Amino acid sequence: MRKMFRLSNDDCRALLDLARRAISTAVIEKQILDIPPYSAALAHPAAAFVTLHRNGQLRGCVGQVESPGPLAETVARAAISAALHDSRFPEVQADELERLEIEISVISVPEPISPEAIVIGFHGLLVVNGEKRGLLLPQVAGERKWSAEQFLEETCSKADLPPDAWREASTRILAFTAEVFSETGIRSGDSVRI
Repeated sequence: MRKMFRLSNDDCRALLDLARRAISTAVIEKQILDIPPYSAALAHPAAAFVTLHRNGQLRGCVGQVESPGPLAETVARAAISAALHDSRFPEVQADELERLEIEISVISVPEPISPEAIVIGFHGLLVVNGEKRGLLLPQVAGERKWSAEQFLEETCSKADLPPDAWREASTRILAFTAEVFSETGIRSGDSVRI
């Protein structure tokens, strides 16, 4: 698996601030944030997901895997989509903004992996069968203490496939790694969580 470039803590803080400002501008002003100039690391094309929590509960999660633009722009778009366009939740309202916690996962390019090589908490999964696709971030399986088989089954279910579809030759199993960081970790002065 290809090694990802590493973000500095300053880059992580800048992305978290950008995500929060993009959400606030979209929710309160009903506008798209003008993205300010950003560092070379944030200009690098990279895929990313933005996860929103409120009171410890999932409030939205959207990202972009294919054909990402500059990381800063990918994060801003994903943040707005997580707040306003995650079909599992109603749109985030202005009175929720203060209670939202933002988590960003910058992900590597997905690559084929065999089921036996999956490492829980390290790999995220993408399963593809025809037009159906399902993706789960690495932290999901670790938090839920799933086995590799459970992780594969849940990723297939996310793709609207039968849970055992990962065993079919027509299903592609891809894995990726993620650099994951949140406002809680950055605000408390902790190092970036990987």
